[in-house]
Amino acid sequence: MNISLSLFLPGASGQRVKVEPEVSSYPGQTVNLRCAFTDATGIQLTMVTWIYEPKEGERINIAVFHPNFDPNYPDSPVKGRVSFTPSPPSLASPSIQISEVRMTDEGRYICEYATYPSGNEQGITHLVMLAKPQNSASIVTVEAGTKPVVVARCESLDGRPAAQISWVTTANGNGTTVSKAGADNTVTMTSEYRMVPTAADNGKDISCVVAHRTQVKPESFPLKLAVQYAPQVTIVGYDNNWYLGRTNVMLTCQATANPVALSVLWKTLSGEMPDTVQINGNELKVLKVDDAVNTTFVCEVKNRIGVGKDQVTAIVRGTRLPEKGATTGSIIGAIIGVIILLAIIGTAIAMYRKHRNNKLNGDGPPKYKPPPPKKTNSSANREMNISHAPVVETRPLQDQYYNTQSAEPVTDLDAYHDDEANVDDDRDHYYSAAPSGWDDPGNNEVPPPYMRTDSDPQDYHPGPNVNRGDSFVSPAMFV
Repeated sequence: MNISLSLFLPGASGQRVKVEPEVSSYPGQTVNLRCAFTDATGIQLTMVTWIYEPKEGERINIAVFHPNFDPNYPDSPVKGRVSFTPSPPSLASPSIQISEVRMTDEGRYICEYATYPSGNEQGITHLVMLAKPQNSASIVTVEAGTKPVVVARCESLDGRPAAQISWVTTANGNGTTVSKAGADNTVTMTSEYRMVPTAADNGKDISCVVAHRTQVKPESFPLKLAVQYAPQVTIVGYDNNWYLGRTNVMLTCQATANPVALSVLWKTLSGEMPDTVQINGNELKVLKVDDAVNTTFVCEVKNRIGVGKDQVTAIVRGTRLPEKGATTGSIIGAIIGVIILLAIIGTAIAMYRKHRNNKLNGDGPPKYKPPPPKKTNSSANREMNISHAPVVETRPLQDQYYNTQSAEPVTDLDAYHDDEANVDDDRDHYYSAAPSGWDDPGNNEVPPPYMRTDSDPQDYHPGPNVNRGDSFVSPAMFV
């Protein structure tokens, strides 16, 4: 089986020998190398020769066909594995196949026609042998230093063609790649990543990425840098407030190291450890502060690479320093809270005043109730309600009631408004309070007190049918 990576095209522009420019295959497979003459009009095809041209070396004839003779296969690296297909071949399509291909079979294969009268014409096919490499990557453990060293390696073993290797990391270094010829015409690629290692680089991510023609996608190998360094030490816990009589103060010796620390040693520069001091591993505890702890404490941490240390000078005070942290924070928080509260109250007051000013200036909803509509049909209703039908006297004169005068204007309770009524509306109020049917008093006409008719003495006038909103007056009574 062979893998073709290109189309069946003429070997050269303008030539009539059609071949495949490139054919790829894995070792052990069978490859077909096709060849054909596209247009033999007016040309006599005499003979076909297949020629093998290795990457390094001379050209060698591997297969020859003449129509008047049997196919011939001269001595070559592929003899016994090469043959014309189909068999017997034809000059029009003298393709060949090579079985059990080897890595050393890679090279150029030339299909050459001998023609008359044109002469020789040819097409060239490149046979590419593929070998899937064995890829791997590893970390190189190093010590922190000042010179570049190899911290990681990546290898692509026995591949064909050569693999491409790259590095992905945040470390400050660079990769170098070299190739080496392997067995059976394969290539081994080796890449090394070099940098100046520091303690901060320990544990950083680094990946080797290998790309090869036989792989669907690049293969990645994630790693972590391994940098060994002497312990880096820090003493924590001293608050600069060790006063006489204070109890249970503690210092802690913190250290990072690769490899891990083997021992932790507490000591003083004076050489003597105070009696009130207790040591437990990386912790130093002062049971009670006195003048003896007014010294410099040193913590030394040791691993296989070296020793690291840190020191703290304790100053014993006569009195306790005032505490700042929580009290100061509370005061600042309270001040901020008061400022925010005052801002909210001020905003509310400003909004209230603005709303009140808008109300006084006439902005907003109306402040006065508009006058009720004028009644234009009250007079007619009143005349209809006052009947002139005669009434039979069944009671003494002193028990009868007579209407001695016309209706008098009285106050219409619904016509009044609140105390802030506009004084310019007096004329409208007069109309609303006057009995229906009266004219405006502005015309200087005063209604007569009572106008009697011939039928009045014996008439009984029932009170008018008055609805709420109409003016009314009780009828006069005679005794």
